Amino acid sequence: MKSDDPKTLVSTSWLAAHLKDPDLRLLDASWYLPDMARNGREEYDNAHIPGARFFDIDEVSDHRSELPHMVPPVEKFMSRVRAMGIGDGHQIVVYDGAGLFSAARIWWLFQLMGHSDIAVLDGGLPKWQAEGHPTEDMAPVIRDRHMTVRRQNQMVRDVTQVSAASKLGDYEIIDARAAARFSGTAPEPRAGLRSGHIPGSKNVCYRDLLRADHTMKDPDVLRQVFVDAGVDLAKPAITSCGSGVTAAILNLAMQRIGKANHSLYDGSWSEWGMSPTLPVATGDN
Repeated sequence: MKSDDPKTLVSTSWLAAHLKDPDLRLLDASWYLPDMARNGREEYDNAHIPGARFFDIDEVSDHRSELPHMVPPVEKFMSRVRAMGIGDGHQIVVYDGAGLFSAARIWWLFQLMGHSDIAVLDGGLPKWQAEGHPTEDMAPVIRDRHMTVRRQNQMVRDVTQVSAASKLGDYEIIDARAAARFSGTAPEPRAGLRSGHIPGSKNVCYRDLLRADHTMKDPDVLRQVFVDAGVDLAKPAITSCGSGVTAAILNLAMQRIGKANHSLYDGSWSEWGMSPTLPVATGDN
């Protein structure tokens, strides 16, 4: 696959060349874990790529759920995206302030809503700034634009579906958390969660898919990372993580290597690890 693909991943040089395209729309989807001690909205207000809108992962979510940043109802997604001036016919590029961390979640969310003309900026804002490209602190002028939504239900899985997949072994369940959290030797950052992983799942930490500069590794290397983790790429896959954010990096990587049959467990360990009735495995298997 070519390095620049407007449906998966584009480079900073690609964005610099297309920054003033009339139908390009930029989203800053910076979001951080509490222990990162960073605020995505404040950082956006201070400096963002020219023309970027801020996408608040926690706000554009299902507030009826007690779980963090679950997929929003279609109507809420449509209204929030329209208010950002994003709609049909737009090429979207999403980035974050960590390099490649939370942006993939928004890439996946738009894919779920049936909008495939969206790419993640490889290396994100840090790479953009390191190369001397411009930023600004002004909010863009926004004009409403309708977006047609065709929800792709096969791209998301709930706890019942994941539980069945765990028992039957007909899907590869791939966990993006760090190895110590997967094995249960490190505590979970969210209070009240058990330690360990979904029985039968494989561990591919999202960091193993990225280079030191937080750009994504080449497709042939990505494929080998999955294979080395024992993932059977011929099987359909379900990704998981702590709360459904970094799992999307695995989905993005699988799309980059040409694997289409993958979905994301939206509740992830925030849901599974909280339920006393669901089985938990520890160790490396």
